[in-house]
Amino acid sequence: MNSIDKLYQAAAVKGAVCVGLDTAFEYLPEAARGRFPGHADAILAYNRALVDATLDAAACYKVQIAYYEALGLAGLAAYSKTLAYIRERGGLVIADIKRGDIADTAERYAAAHFYGDFEADFVTLNPYMGVDSLMPWLYAAEKTGKGAFVLVRTSNPGMRDFEDQALATGGKLYDAVARALSRLAARYNGGCGYGGFGAVIGCTEREEAAAIRAKYKNLFFLIPGYGAQGGGAEIAAVLLKPDGSGGVVNASRSILKAWEKRPLPFSESADPLESAAAAARKALLGMRRDLRGEIQREYRGDIQRDSDLSGHETGSQLPP
Repeated sequence: MNSIDKLYQAAAVKGAVCVGLDTAFEYLPEAARGRFPGHADAILAYNRALVDATLDAAACYKVQIAYYEALGLAGLAAYSKTLAYIRERGGLVIADIKRGDIADTAERYAAAHFYGDFEADFVTLNPYMGVDSLMPWLYAAEKTGKGAFVLVRTSNPGMRDFEDQALATGGKLYDAVARALSRLAARYNGGCGYGGFGAVIGCTEREEAAAIRAKYKNLFFLIPGYGAQGGGAEIAAVLLKPDGSGGVVNASRSILKAWEKRPLPFSESADPLESAAAAARKALLGMRRDLRGEIQREYRGDIQRDSDLSGHETGSQLPP
């Protein structure tokens, strides 16, 4: 079974939430920060506590490498150990590395992140050097069963500078990327019906999101922008299918820093990281409920029509 089929199944069982481990030292409770010899050690400990608290309810984890590179060799060691811990526990990892080079360089990057110390189930890729920047990854994915999420329509305001530019042939620049990606996805398809190469689609524009979902049915979406970047469940739901499939919705700071909104009972006997991880779990479950509710509201008409035809309610894959 390749990675996209595993992710599809995980989202069906656990819900469509991807936990972003963009973990900075200052995101830890102050009571925990002085308990470790260095920032990287503290971040690794918090990551492990978060994984332990959320593994049964998170479809996958997205680990942004920049937060670890910034801490040098100790940070990269924490990154490697975080990936290994998730995968050892049976979780799925998206390495958020946004690589975008070509030829031998891309092959080396693929070797670095599909094997060895930095092995992940998926990576993120930047396609703006062209399709030839994706092909080495595709060849490596076909050999390993791994997958990738390619930047298409991102959630940052600056996407208007390039991604959103109109093409003389019609559509936007990001449409050209999505069309090329759809062809690649069809070449490397999972048993679940989605391509092993999915798309990064930000959840900040409702009408645009609906149009993208309608046009690119064979692409599995990684949906950033939830929470701290301004996206909400009502927009993310549009990018998913009526049964909640078709993508995973990433939240990072709103989960990592959930403890700030839920006063923690710090005491000599309480472990501040475990308390913070418990707050993160509550935030994840709340996000999952919000997504489920919005999906049901968005597709209520479709669900009712299917129910009338089949004699039973559809959408039962959505976790509670």
